[in-house]
Amino acid sequence: MDILEKTNFKNLGEKYTGKVRDVYKQKNRVIMISTDRYSAFDRNLALIPRKGQVLTQVSRFWFENTKDIIKNHVIDFPDQNVVVGKKCKVIPIEMVVRGYITGVTGTSLWTLYNNGQRDFSDFILSDGIKKNQKLNKPVLTPTTKAEDHDRPLSTADILNEKIVSRELWEKMKDATLKLFQRGQEIALKNGLILVDTKYEFGLDENNEIVLVDEIHTPDSSRYWQANSYKERIRKGLEPENFDKEFLRLWFKEHCDPYKDEKLPEAPAEMVAELSRRYIKICEQITGLPFKIESEDIEKRIENNLTKYQI
Repeated sequence: MDILEKTNFKNLGEKYTGKVRDVYKQKNRVIMISTDRYSAFDRNLALIPRKGQVLTQVSRFWFENTKDIIKNHVIDFPDQNVVVGKKCKVIPIEMVVRGYITGVTGTSLWTLYNNGQRDFSDFILSDGIKKNQKLNKPVLTPTTKAEDHDRPLSTADILNEKIVSRELWEKMKDATLKLFQRGQEIALKNGLILVDTKYEFGLDENNEIVLVDEIHTPDSSRYWQANSYKERIRKGLEPENFDKEFLRLWFKEHCDPYKDEKLPEAPAEMVAELSRRYIKICEQITGLPFKIESEDIEKRIENNLTKYQI
């Protein structure tokens, strides 16, 4: 099959199934396999061909282009869908960083601002800011990671609840802003605006901070096309973006994805279009042609992971 729904390898260690990734835990390392699962509403909605490969290859590009800023967990990329990383103690804070004010959800920065909020604990926004406007400087809006629902965190929360020490918190903030700056600079060279993103950090065997999980992928980040941004804002239009929401909205219109036991099948043309968009954004971010091979992906991964069997 040239689509990857899940894996079930018996000899790679203890398996954990995430929304998109299958993770195999070994003594000193983790094997993270990105599948083609498309998740929303806390359930899998569809399989998008090559999505897992896109996420892995985009992360690979960014890990290699940011390793001078902070160490990362990467040991190896033995396959287009796989990263082998050092086993780290993950810090339970998602470092969300925003360069623009945008969003449509109830907790988005724009929604809160538009409803009158100006004081966001660690920063204050002035009156008169328009939707999708660039902020004077990037802002951090960290959230909890381990809880059922993301909870916004201020510096005071983090230190008072002793989630991390002040020293470690300063290192996390510094790394986040430097990574985001590098991301924005490289993205702009490739015709993209990196609008916002999130990072996860961990502590390695020497108790040193390292970047873990993924970086600047289309799933963890928001990208806009740079060449049309100013003109569209001037006309009062939304920026031209990498839109993967249309499939989620289709499900919302055709069923109750939170309550319905059985969901309708995603239209084939929508699945194909979303796959095309993932591949296109991957090529634009990395500047590299996307390699498509028709093959049994699970078998290929199994062969490429032979040396990591235990």
